[in-house]
Amino acid sequence: MRKEPIKGNPQIYHYLKRYQEDPTSRVFAPLAEAYRKAGLLDEAIDICRDGLRVHPHFMGGRVALARAFFDKRYYDDVVKELEPVVLDAPDNLVAQRLLADSYLILGRIAQALTSYKVLLYFTPQDEELAKMVKEIELKAYEDGALVLQNDPVQLKSYSVKGALKAISDDPIVKKREWMKKIEGLQSMLLRVQRFKLANNT
Repeated sequence: MRKEPIKGNPQIYHYLKRYQEDPTSRVFAPLAEAYRKAGLLDEAIDICRDGLRVHPHFMGGRVALARAFFDKRYYDDVVKELEPVVLDAPDNLVAQRLLADSYLILGRIAQALTSYKVLLYFTPQDEELAKMVKEIELKAYEDGALVLQNDPVQLKSYSVKGALKAISDDPIVKKREWMKKIEGLQSMLLRVQRFKLANNT
């Protein structure tokens, strides 16, 4: 890990000074973000890992780590970090977007749609996101990557692509896995609705 701030970068200097004064503080998260913005991704990852050893449940630290992983193209690591975050706080929009984008890049279409739709639930005014969700969903249905549970015609010619390439070619197995994903999407949206109602009371 870099011990000295980059010359001419007052933001890194500011946060690094505070972190050195108290290595147990949560300032590691903005320090990691400053490193990331400066292109020092390995430093950002290292400082986050150190900080999360002290604050393992600090969401801001996990999101900062996920940002650095995303910039490094470590998309599986992004998913690992952010799945617990969005489970506890589905309205964490930064985490939800990073997770959705990582799922999409990894070819995990159903999970990507789940995260994008949760994101859209909290930002219904985002027309660009709404269009993106519609396009992904339409393409997924056209490719056979998603089917409606009550659509027996599509089920007969069902084929799965992308995320389930590693799964057996048995169509029954594929149908069952995707039905679980669709049900998971419905469950997630219900949980988000309950979460929003609870926080509005």
